[in-house]
Parts: sequence; C-alpha cells; structure tokens
Amino acid sequence: MTIKALFIGALAANTVYAITSNVTVPPGAVYIDPLTYNVLGPNSTWYAARNLSSAVGFNPTNTTSPFIQVFDPSFLSILGPSPTFRLIASNPGFAFAHEAPIYDAGNNLLFFSSNDGGPLGYNGWYNNSVVSFLNMSEVDEAIEAASPGADVNVQITTLDLSDTVQMVNGGTGLYKGNLLFVTSGRALLPPSIVLVNPNPPYNTTVLLDNFLGRQFNSLNDVKILPGTDIIFFTDPTYGYINKFRPEPMMPSQVYRFDPSTGQVRVVADQFTEPNGIAFTADGRTAFVTDTGGGTYPSTIYQFDVDPATQSFMNRRVFAYADSGAPDGIQLDTMGNVFAGCGEGTHVWNPEGTLIGKFFINSTTAEMMFTKSGLVILDEERMYLVDIVAQGMNLGTM
Repeated sequence: MTIKALFIGALAANTVYAITSNVTVPPGAVYIDPLTYNVLGPNSTWYAARNLSSAVGFNPTNTTSPFIQVFDPSFLSILGPSPTFRLIASNPGFAFAHEAPIYDAGNNLLFFSSNDGGPLGYNGWYNNSVVSFLNMSEVDEAIEAASPGADVNVQITTLDLSDTVQMVNGGTGLYKGNLLFVTSGRALLPPSIVLVNPNPPYNTTVLLDNFLGRQFNSLNDVKILPGTDIIFFTDPTYGYINKFRPEPMMPSQVYRFDPSTGQVRVVADQFTEPNGIAFTADGRTAFVTDTGGGTYPSTIYQFDVDPATQSFMNRRVFAYADSGAPDGIQLDTMGNVFAGCGEGTHVWNPEGTLIGKFFINSTTAEMMFTKSGLVILDEERMYLVDIVAQGMNLGTM
C-alpha cells in the first residue's frame, strides 16, 4: 500500500507545519520520513519520554508492535514485496532466547542461549544458563498449518551440556562442523571458548580458558575471520555487573585466538563494554559494539583489519543507536549491518545510515538469518521476519 505521510503539528506542540511524502511499503510496515521529525519544537513530549530512558523507542506513528519501520526507501530491497513478522516461540517468565545464535543449515536448527544473569534467566553465582535449539523445519510446518499471518508457538529443545560450559553468551559457526561458543564463566569457573558437537550427545571440547594464566572477565561474543580459522572474541565485565563473576582483573578488550598455534593476543581496546563483533565478507573490516549505555558509548565502531597482523586499526564511529545499546551484530550479504537494540533490531546500510527497524518495543540482544528468514531473539519470545535479505556464511570448514 502507499503511505502518504502528512504531519500537521503532530510532533511539536504549538508548531504548525506540513510535510508530505509518498513511499510504497508492504503491509505490516510504516514509512517514517526523517524530514517529519527533524524539528520537534520546544514543547515536544518526546523530549521528556526519551530523556528519561534511552530504552524508550521512537514510534511517532503509534503503531502496535511488532511491525517494520522504514526510514529510507532502500530498506524495501531488504524486506522484499511481502515480508511477514510473526511470533514463533514463547515462554513467558523465562528468558530462554537471549544470545549466541548459531544456525546449523544442514540440520535446519537454530541454537541459542538463555539470559545469563538477567532477572528472568534464573541463573547466577550458583546456577548455570542453558543452551537450546529451535527446529526451523517444525517452524515452517507450523506456519503452513496456521492461518495466514498468525503466530505459532513451536517447542524448543534444551541441550544437556558438560559442566565445563558455564554461562554461554556468544556463538558462531559452524566451526569445522561444531558449534563455537564463548562462555562468560560462573563464580570462580573460568570463561572459555568451547566447541560443541551439534548432534547428540553434544560432546564438548574446551579450546581456551585463560590468557597466559589469567582468567578472562566474562567472554561475550565471537566471530571467525572470513577465509581463516582464526577466532576473534570480546571480553566485557558483564559477569561482574550481573553478579555471577568476581571483580574483573583485566581491561575490557577484543582478542584474537589462533587454535592451530595456541597464540592469543589483544587486537583492540579502549572500550567501556565491548559486546558484539562481526566482519565484512572479505575480512577487511571489523565491527565491534560498545554497550556502555547512557552517556557512555551505545555505539558500533568500525575498524580496518591489518592484513599482516589482523589487529584492528583506524577506529571510527559507524553508528550510534538511538534506543538502548547495540548488542549482537550480524551482516547480510549486501553489507547491511543488523544489531539488537532497545526496541528491536536496527539496520544500517554499509555507510552507517539507519534505514529501518524491526520494532518489537522491547530490548533484543541478537538475531540470526535462517532459510526461513531472520529470527529475532527477544528473551521470552522469538520472532521470525520473512524477508529477502540473506545472511553471510559464518562458518568454516
């Protein structure tokens, strides 16, 4: 349908203006022309709402979530002509879908972890988080059997993992046929990088659990440098902040680990809380999110990857999130950047322009591309957005 944006004093009290624009968007999406809110006026109610909390979402059309916001017409090429946005799994009261999404395309399974340290994660100093999977074939079958556009609720399966796996918070792969997880550790049990077989009995191999004898703070996210077997991971202090790890003993940094030699070293520092990490398909550019929040960075930083040392160089701001803080980060095959933020998943083009949002009106940490579409992890819920964009190959042979 065609949305004609006509705003006459809608966003700013005592201000009268009119701006019109015509953009054809699919059902379930709204177009928000930036020109309509560049000037809000001194008495705008948005100032009070958004200054009180950066997690308050910007929804000037007052559209009921979940829905798709289009900030730039180029976002339509990501959505395709008929995107759908539906709930596919739900468990109110338990934050089962938090982070560490890994898509096993061969088995059509999406693995993920529960919240580690949040109030609905039911874990902490004395209790571990859990890793589960959602069978996307079952999701497809449930959607086909449901009414058009209707939500479904497919059961998840929880894995019984080794006790060496404590508080999984990041994941990628497949890595040589295995799930590659980073853990935050729990109590005095160390953070680690682990391989988990995606098939029963889910046997586990620990690859790294220290930096030359020193425990990491609480590992958060991980990616493989494209074209290599080299593992890059972030290490913020969220285990201490969420009271399931001791006081941190090292700075919050980004590390490089070569499993073939055992060498591990720092490739980037000067973060408040480094969180998500991603690379472009050619491996030349890296992205790191900093979830410091508030007046601290809520920022995606962009780096050049040194071709000789693979250290991160030429740091610059790629984007600042207007809601919450950018957490997990994924790229599609066209180089667009997807990040979990305070009201859903935000999307920036390769130049760093915000072009759209998958608006849920709650904080989401991660998302993952599957054959069925983009799956968004929303703590107690999981959503599927059927779009034409496809994700990068994150695995290695």
